[in-house]
Amino acid sequence: MSAGCHSHDHGAKGGAPLAKTALWIALIINLIMFVVEIAGGALADSVGLLADAVDFFGDSVNYALSLAVLGFAAIWHTRVAFLKGLAMFGFGCWVWLTIVLHWLAGTVPVAPVMGGIAFVAMLANIVTALVLFRFRGQDANMASVWICSRNDALSNIAVMLAATGVWATASGIPDLIVGALIGSLAIFGGIQVLRMVQVERRDHAAARDGHATATDPSHAD
Repeated sequence: MSAGCHSHDHGAKGGAPLAKTALWIALIINLIMFVVEIAGGALADSVGLLADAVDFFGDSVNYALSLAVLGFAAIWHTRVAFLKGLAMFGFGCWVWLTIVLHWLAGTVPVAPVMGGIAFVAMLANIVTALVLFRFRGQDANMASVWICSRNDALSNIAVMLAATGVWATASGIPDLIVGALIGSLAIFGGIQVLRMVQVERRDHAAARDGHATATDPSHAD
């Protein structure tokens, strides 16, 4: 999914206005859903919703960073993608810590609130994923925002299933399980983005070396 410097620059010039609009839409949706889920997660006492709320906030930061570097050189896109990959990985680790704390406390979420808010969040993430779909192969930076939206939509489906499990069993275990899924998706997504960053860094280094060889006769064979 990585792109060389030449093909990336061409795509950025041709698709930057559309990509910018898509990122603004994604940013607004995620900020709204962060507020909705943080309130709903606290009301329902659900680790799944709280984890997803923090994920919405993290995605909002990611989209804002992507907007900030959209017109910059390809190397800046790669650097921002590196930060986002680290953030995704760190978020996944935080979710696992939260799971342990809720398990020790024996928390049982309010299933109807949990399921209803998860359904609204799923619709929001599906819209975001559809808006960003066409840009997922542009570079590691845009790929990272697509991965975030894809993971979030899957997470919301899992939260709804967990809400059903909480209602049927009167236990918080299904909520903890879905929290584990969300955390694992974040860790896997972070690793995926960091791997793409490594490929793009090699591409940038190869392009610089090729340029130096072409302009400096002393580097020629």
